Amino acid sequence: MTLQSSSRDSLKKSTEAVHEEHDAKHYGAVKMPIYQNSLFTYSSYKQFISAMGGQPDTYIYSRVNNPTVNVLEQMLAKLEGGEQARCFTSGMAAISTAILSTVKTGDHVICIDHAYSPAKHFLNSYLKRFEIENTFVSGTSITDIELAIRENTSLLYMETPTSYFHELQDLQACASLAKRAGIITIVDNTWATPMFQNPLKYGIDMVVHSTTKYISGHSDALGGAVIGSKEMIQKLEYTSLGSIMTPQIADLTMRGVRTLPVRMKTHQDTANKLAHFLQSVPHVRTVYYPGLPSHPQHELALRQMQGFSSLVSFETDLSIDLMQEWADSLRLFRIGVSWGGYESLVTVLSMPESSGSLVRLYLGLEDPEDIISDLTTAFNKLILRDR
Repeated sequence: MTLQSSSRDSLKKSTEAVHEEHDAKHYGAVKMPIYQNSLFTYSSYKQFISAMGGQPDTYIYSRVNNPTVNVLEQMLAKLEGGEQARCFTSGMAAISTAILSTVKTGDHVICIDHAYSPAKHFLNSYLKRFEIENTFVSGTSITDIELAIRENTSLLYMETPTSYFHELQDLQACASLAKRAGIITIVDNTWATPMFQNPLKYGIDMVVHSTTKYISGHSDALGGAVIGSKEMIQKLEYTSLGSIMTPQIADLTMRGVRTLPVRMKTHQDTANKLAHFLQSVPHVRTVYYPGLPSHPQHELALRQMQGFSSLVSFETDLSIDLMQEWADSLRLFRIGVSWGGYESLVTVLSMPESSGSLVRLYLGLEDPEDIISDLTTAFNKLILRDR
């Protein structure tokens, strides 16, 4: 039997996340060193002029580029299937920079109505100063998106799945529609990560991430990334805005990338167990999780995703006050915003249209049986009280 060897180009993403070639430049260091210097100097003016002219693999000032940050950018571009990436100080810095690269005064933007609320605020408040209009539509309907297109529409901004109701957009259909209309597309892929979804392969122009969340994975590194073709990334006005990621944060984020494949498998397994468990709990009306066969877009999720992360939401028929007391009684869940770290989190929102409440659980790396036990104890207290 002849064994077939695999080339570098055919490596799985889980291997790409952890493997690097021998680094002779840095004395065989097993991980990229932190270049924490603010500037780079040259031994001759000829070299300096060459660097200032954009000579490849040269560095001048870390606000512009930095070797440590560049290595993280290369890793993320490879995992997402893009040609180039740029890393920023936060997810919102990445989002706003990407949006600003596609719009001008008088333009119109289509955005899904359940997108990240600070991104919606940026579109609906800040950009209005420059006479840029917005239309918010349901991302679940390609017809709604098509009907919202105007002659001056320049951008379709999406987030799939969304982070509360976990709604999806059909990436291939949206990309095809946008290309026919000459519209740029941006997708927030934070929920799924590059491990479970790659929008660029469906024709999306740019992908944004809050690397603060799953990618860094330890709740200690604020950051963001924009990934796309070299042409799209070079249009980003990143140097003037001054929001480039620091090398120290890039190092922490690279640490997270190494374990991203393993962590996402664990998150998925835990969420699958918890989502099924929640379907059997009294007072739970609906469980929102695209990994469930009962999710209305489950078939679409199976077509364009390779897995599911660990954000799970559910709607109850109980008041927000009661569910906040329920959240207080949980032992393993902290109360706070964000997600993607090792710790489980809970947030509770009101549902004015139904007099009920919406609970979002972020499931961390605790044992799923312990999480189920914790939730069961809290639910039992509610049920006994209800009687």
